[in-house]
Amino acid sequence: MSMDASDRRGPPESKGPDRGGDDRDAPWRRRGRRRVCRYCADKALLIDYKDPQSLRYYVTERGKIVPRRISGSCAKHQREITQAIKRARLIALLPFTMND
Repeated sequence: MSMDASDRRGPPESKGPDRGGDDRDAPWRRRGRRRVCRYCADKALLIDYKDPQSLRYYVTERGKIVPRRISGSCAKHQREITQAIKRARLIALLPFTMND
């Protein structure tokens, strides 16, 4: 029994950006600009665990640390942000969880 293109599983054969087409042919791909790390863009900004106001941007309302793909931070600064949030939690500048 031979399999034709309609029997195969996977995304439909289309001309994506790597095959000479554009992104409108590939609806399963998310488009959008990659966010720039604000600490790489502005070298004067420092990640400090004693500044809870700047760290609140990287913590959700439930108390979880925001992932890299959402915050737009680079890997190096995301590790520093995570470490700063954990230190701020230990000395009670940031809460571990939010009570609703």
